[in-house]
Amino acid sequence: LMKAAEKFDPDRGLRFSTYAVWWIKASIQDYVMRNWSMVRTGSTSSQKSLFFNMRRVQAQIEREAAALGETLDGHQLRARIATEVGVSVADVEMMDGRLSGSDFSLNVQQSNDDDGRFWIDTLEDDATPTAELVVEEHDRRQLRQWLVAAMGELNPRERYIVIERKLRDEGRTLQSLGQELNLSKERVRQLEAAAFNKLRRGLEGQSPELQAFLG
Repeated sequence: LMKAAEKFDPDRGLRFSTYAVWWIKASIQDYVMRNWSMVRTGSTSSQKSLFFNMRRVQAQIEREAAALGETLDGHQLRARIATEVGVSVADVEMMDGRLSGSDFSLNVQQSNDDDGRFWIDTLEDDATPTAELVVEEHDRRQLRQWLVAAMGELNPRERYIVIERKLRDEGRTLQSLGQELNLSKERVRQLEAAAFNKLRRGLEGQSPELQAFLG
């Protein structure tokens, strides 16, 4: 919100509320992507679009293929997703791994033996981290824990509605989601409101940016 206030130019004819919402949404998207995994995800605009749209596009392609009686193998499916989103097949494969997998702790033993080595011991230590990097890493982990905990309070349908309504570049309408989920527009609105209330409670006192975005 402060960044929007700093960059707002009233001479361009835009309302501040419209401009501020754009900046808040961009900050939220960046926040989600940076804390989704310890591995950086979506460093380009095309990868960012893929991150927020891949599962929806994949489901749409699979529905259309099923309606036509087609059977798509993994390569064909990834190729169609790449064409639809406008990215390379390699980007789709990379993002699929990011979204399907989970972070793996290096602080576990390679075997159950008493003298089993830890995975972290197999990494080469090029340099001792600075105090700033240690603090930054701690903050990233804390933010990720908050985010995971808050989103964990939502059921799958609520999470999907929040992502489609608030985290896509162009948020979907209640009517569009209602048609997809076979729900009334009012029921989607109620689920969205319930999800936001859960997120507010989960993030209370922890993330001012998300609190402002949720209203």
